[in-house]
Amino acid sequence: MAYDYSIDDPARNSKRSLAFVLVVIIHVLFFWVLASGLGAKVVEVVMGPVETKIIDQKPDEDKPPPPPPEIDTPPPYVPPPEISIEIATDTAPTTAITNVTSERPTAPVAPPPPPPPKPVEHKVVRTPPSTQGRGARVGQPDYPPASRRAGETGSVTLNICVDVSGRPTEVKVAKSSGFERLDDAAATYSKRNWKLVPAKEDGKPIASCGNFMVTFKLTD
Repeated sequence: MAYDYSIDDPARNSKRSLAFVLVVIIHVLFFWVLASGLGAKVVEVVMGPVETKIIDQKPDEDKPPPPPPEIDTPPPYVPPPEISIEIATDTAPTTAITNVTSERPTAPVAPPPPPPPKPVEHKVVRTPPSTQGRGARVGQPDYPPASRRAGETGSVTLNICVDVSGRPTEVKVAKSSGFERLDDAAATYSKRNWKLVPAKEDGKPIASCGNFMVTFKLTD
């Protein structure tokens, strides 16, 4: 007996829908089991615990050891020939004396530097005023008439101060002739009329004083 189903058969369509729903439910349950870890527990229950054992591998005692490596035999030792060398030594006594010292040689001491040269002292050359020389003009004072009549004679020493031009600025009696009239005549005349060569220092005229003698002597 043959059945003929058409595309629009409701019984056939309901079976297909039911099958599709079952497939979807099965997939949802499968993913849920994986997400919740229930699948791992099921595997442990079904398979049981896994035991691991480490097996030590024993060496093969029956296998013979490898043969030793071949070593080249060294050539036989030949000793070198003995050579005797005689060195002549001088056995004559020696008179050399060696002095050994542990002191280190010291460096030579430098001589002290020479002392600095002494400064050359400049000696000042001074010359006193003089009645002789260029520009000097000295005359004999007049004999006082009273001294001439009285026969007074003698020498008077005058201390005369001279300026840079040679003119007397001050006249004093340093040593008297013994007669006042002769002393005064000599001092007055020399101050008024004399011109001397001034004193000099290193060739330059300077004011200075000097002693000069005037002699009074009667002549026939």
